[in-house]
Amino acid sequence: MRGVEHRIVWDFRPAPGREAEFLAAYGEDGAWVRLFRRGEGYLGTSLQPLAGAPGTWRTVDRWQSAQAYQAFRQQHASEYAALDAECEALTEFEQAVETPT
Repeated sequence: MRGVEHRIVWDFRPAPGREAEFLAAYGEDGAWVRLFRRGEGYLGTSLQPLAGAPGTWRTVDRWQSAQAYQAFRQQHASEYAALDAECEALTEFEQAVETPT
């Protein structure tokens, strides 16, 4: 029987003129996925346009457990922070979405 996955969900609106760069960074072969793949327990990421919110995208990062995600964040804190800072200019809006536990 498969356990419940831990999901990290974010909504983003790319900065004007930066959508292609945003999609490249946050897509299935993007910089974020390449970083996440270094973490044990990473299951994958989806990037989809958000229904009812034109120009807004939702990412869903799937992990085996909250503990796997937290271990990744601790082990790769500096790389995560650097990539987050690098990608900041690609978005004009970003918001974490609460997910049920």
